[in-house]
Amino acid sequence: MAEYIIKGGTALSGEVEVHGAKNAVLPILAAALLTPKSTILNCPKLSDVAVACSILEHLGCSVSRQDDCINVDAGQLVSSVIHENLMREMRSSIVFLGAIIARCGQARVSMPGGCELGPRPINLHIEALEKLGVKIVEDHGYLDCTVPDRLRGASISLDFPSVGATENIMLAACTAQGETVIHNPAREPEINDLAAFLQKAGAKIYIGENGTIYIQGVERLNSVQHRVIPDRIEAATYLCCAAITGGQVLVKKAKTSHMTALLPLLGEAGCRLEATEDSIYLVASERPKAPKIVRTMPYPGFPTDAQSPLMAMSCIAEGSTIFVENIFESRYKHVAELARMGAKIKVEGKVAVVEGVPGLHGAEVICTDLRGGACLCCAALAAEGQSRIKDIYHIQRGYQDFEPTLKALGADIAVI
Repeated sequence: MAEYIIKGGTALSGEVEVHGAKNAVLPILAAALLTPKSTILNCPKLSDVAVACSILEHLGCSVSRQDDCINVDAGQLVSSVIHENLMREMRSSIVFLGAIIARCGQARVSMPGGCELGPRPINLHIEALEKLGVKIVEDHGYLDCTVPDRLRGASISLDFPSVGATENIMLAACTAQGETVIHNPAREPEINDLAAFLQKAGAKIYIGENGTIYIQGVERLNSVQHRVIPDRIEAATYLCCAAITGGQVLVKKAKTSHMTALLPLLGEAGCRLEATEDSIYLVASERPKAPKIVRTMPYPGFPTDAQSPLMAMSCIAEGSTIFVENIFESRYKHVAELARMGAKIKVEGKVAVVEGVPGLHGAEVICTDLRGGACLCCAALAAEGQSRIKDIYHIQRGYQDFEPTLKALGADIAVI
């Protein structure tokens, strides 16, 4: 197992370019099942993306990659089944369900795996697809899905604006008969990017000002070329790494309008920010000030994926920060690992209170999940002495070239 060795104490300085968004490219790869051929640009090189490509190949697609471009030929499918070994590798693999059903009229998929962040509302996916005419039976950890007639549009109101459920409905409804209306859908930028891909392929999708999504089904979709949006969570992580080390960094190829919930909190921490449409320049203070309260919420609120890197910064901030996690039940697993480095954090339910300390110290810690792993690396960059970060395969699921990027910013980091 590869590990990171990080020697802290160096202020990061330099430039970093943001890759394509992990949370956008995965549903777009699923959507490629609905088109004859797809050319997808700005695809990050991540293990989760590799799993998604393996799923496509397993279903019968021809998939090729050159640099940041992935080509998918979905002309001949040979299967509508995704086996357990593939589904377990990635929690978001459930997003393939709607596309397979729309393409094949049936599907059999295992329950998904990936980061253990507590239960995700798979029931929202099932209930929504059933309203579109899908018959779903659970069979020993598998979902057996059939469409007795054909998919038909419906009015669907989500109890919670689930990103995955919204994506599955969009994929299934594109070629369904009639109109589908999604009330209370997720409004994340990644939803808009999926809609843009589908629209280029000929889907009739309209997103209202209040977020309601209207889909008029079409007979078929066409071949398409699309460029994936920048990864706002990757940008947020590098900004937090600069802030905790008292450094300065220019984040290029970002989408500033997607980060309006994070940037004010970095400003509250004493960072000087200069933002353009596609770049963010951050100059940190010697020691950050503690943001008062951070509440994770569905977009446009503060993203749950950015909670842990910001918590790392808060660990050495002057003052205390209250974190309220409203999305996932088990998103504080990194807290115990931060405590090994000297952090003072108290957790009760969905609330974590971080009391800033003058400094952290190096320790041997274990990545508990993707964003928690990035949080530990962020903390290690500012800690006195050496830290050993284990189970870094989690980080490789969501960050391309993480170690060389940090090294280029001046970090003392090595892979063993």
